[in-house]
Amino acid sequence: MAQAGTVPEAIRRVRAHRPTVAVLDLNMPGGSSLEAIVELRGSAPETAIVVLTMQDDPAFARQALQNGALGFVLKEAADEELLQAVHLAVRGETYLNPRLGARLATAPVGPPDDLTERELEILRLIALGHTNAEIAGQLYLSVRTVETHRAHIQQKLRLGSRAELVRYALDHGLLGD
Repeated sequence: MAQAGTVPEAIRRVRAHRPTVAVLDLNMPGGSSLEAIVELRGSAPETAIVVLTMQDDPAFARQALQNGALGFVLKEAADEELLQAVHLAVRGETYLNPRLGARLATAPVGPPDDLTERELEILRLIALGHTNAEIAGQLYLSVRTVETHRAHIQQKLRLGSRAELVRYALDHGLLGD
C-alpha cells in the first residue's frame, strides 16, 4: 500500500507499484486529478481507479467516469461505500454513489444555464485552440476581458485547465457540426 500527497506523486506511485486499484482524491494539489485519470489509464491500464471526493457535483462524477474511473465515492459515505467500490473495480465493474447517480441521471447534459452567450462563445473558441489574444481579436475585446471571461467560465464549471475546458466543450457538443 502506498500513499501520495500530490497528483504527480500519485501518478509516479501508481506507475511504480502497479496496484490493482488506486483510490484517487479529486482535490489533490499539483494538478488535475481528472486529467491524472486519463494519464493513468494510458500508462497503467491494469490499475482500476476509484475516486474518493467531497465534490458531489454530477459533472465531476460524469467527467471522472468518462475519463476512465470505475468508481466515484463521496467522502461522506466512504465508510459504507468505499470497500464496495474497490471490490467492484477489481472485477472491472463501475460504482457510483447512489444519491449522486440519481442526480446525474436527471442533470442536464448541456452547459449550465449560468454561462452567458459570450462565455459560451469564448469557451468554444478556447476549445478550438485559439489563444486569448486571438479570441480578443476575433471578438473585438481586450485580452484582459477575454482572460476575465475565461476565469469566470472556469469558476462556474469548476474546471482548472485548458484541457478540462476542451473536454467539457466536446462532451457538451459546443463545437457544432
